[in-house]
Amino acid sequence: MKFCILANPKKYSVQEPLEQVINWCKNNRVYLSVSSELQHHFSSILDHSSVTITVTEEEAVKNADYIISIGGDGTMLHTAQLMKPRSIPVLGINTGKLGFMANIQPESIEKALDAIKEKNYILDKRYLLKAKLSDGEEFYALNEFLFSKKDTSSMITLQAEYDGIFINNYWADGLLVSTPTGSTAYNLSAGGPIVLPNTPILLLTPINPHTLTTRPLVLPSDRPLVIKSETESINTLFSYDGKVVSTDDKLKVEITCSDYFIELIQFPDQNYFETLRGKLMWGLDKRED
Repeated sequence: MKFCILANPKKYSVQEPLEQVINWCKNNRVYLSVSSELQHHFSSILDHSSVTITVTEEEAVKNADYIISIGGDGTMLHTAQLMKPRSIPVLGINTGKLGFMANIQPESIEKALDAIKEKNYILDKRYLLKAKLSDGEEFYALNEFLFSKKDTSSMITLQAEYDGIFINNYWADGLLVSTPTGSTAYNLSAGGPIVLPNTPILLLTPINPHTLTTRPLVLPSDRPLVIKSETESINTLFSYDGKVVSTDDKLKVEITCSDYFIELIQFPDQNYFETLRGKLMWGLDKRED
């Protein structure tokens, strides 16, 4: 069995859980692969014969049986980009804030790794959305695509079409197209609904719309959604999972459900609603304190 560890080497908070994973692997004769950048930052704890050092993260991922992602959901989004088109189970260890996808806490690392060794887990498949620009360039998002204003205090105007049918012109600070996975991210902050993962839909959520009656939409993900910029594209920023894309002056993006997915390792004692209650404090009554 071989694990690949992915982590942001600039985050000091990953050191302790990284050390826990490495010690468990040594004790259980499990091989590891890590990138040279991660090894450079943590050379003292990654100096072992069972650790293979690769030049890039892509190489480290290639031959692994399991991926261990240490960090927050941002690290999980980075992991998802590295995974396509591979299908390798991913365990997310949370050292960030909320951690909806990276939901294993550091104190549960050994228990989680023992369960993986015993194959006592289930896989939660999360599909990515695909965005195709007018020049044919493609991008993928596990959380969301964002159209937002830049270098201006004015609102931008975006036109949305679904399956060739006009939906609306959005005059707003921006527009989000989110997956069910991303429903608890920016979409939730913008007033969009929470959606159970694996539901075959996408979410269209305006950000601070000028018209208060313009509300979020839930659409089946089996048909294309097209977003066009009705104002000068120089004032519109397009990004996927937080990464900005340089676009020309004729911004037109077709969004569909992709064939790519990431498989998150879950355990029998975990469920999505428990995660929501724990992370969003549902039902917590501060008056009881």
